[in-house]
Amino acid sequence: MNTLLTTVEFILIFLASTAVLVFVCSEISINKKKEQGSDVEIYILTNGVHTDIVLPIKSINHDWSNFISSSNTKHPEINYDLVSFGWGDKGFYLKTPTWAELKFSTAFKAMFGLSTTAMHVSYYKELKESENCKKILVSNATLQKLIAEIKKSFAQSKPIAIPNAYYSNNDCFYDAVGTYHLFQTCNTWTNTTLKKSGLPACLWTAFDRGIFRKYD
Repeated sequence: MNTLLTTVEFILIFLASTAVLVFVCSEISINKKKEQGSDVEIYILTNGVHTDIVLPIKSINHDWSNFISSSNTKHPEINYDLVSFGWGDKGFYLKTPTWAELKFSTAFKAMFGLSTTAMHVSYYKELKESENCKKILVSNATLQKLIAEIKKSFAQSKPIAIPNAYYSNNDCFYDAVGTYHLFQTCNTWTNTTLKKSGLPACLWTAFDRGIFRKYD
């Protein structure tokens, strides 16, 4: 009985400590100062759980079409203007299209870094600002930093598309590098990418709202 109580107490303390850590670190702001003279439009998106960074396909010094292609989507088009990137656990991405289909084995592997990762790429003609879609103005120099950081998460210098992996007509998946776990989530990746590029971000966060509060 004492052993059981000790285990339960440990779990409760761990969960409480994690909740405090998440709150405190997400409230600490990094790179508070906004850029001056910035005119490149990018976006951050959330579906309520998972965040993406959205960049222009073509910019002054870069064309994403030379690195990835909308031909890997179900219905390729040539007139997309924006492309989004979201890193995460491969099992969650490919085996759990809805929360109703979540399996314990998938969640366990994801939480403890036991599976591989993937990059989710979606194409858009345009986006409209909303509570779940924030427009950010950045300089071309910052854009180039974002591009470089995002490319580091692809598994190869020439990305490897995952066959027949889609959510809709305008998206696809690629193999990625890095380990997903309880303290390195999809939102942690987004936050870190923004932070390393010099944009406002949390000290650390596991959830989407910590990031979005920096752009209110």
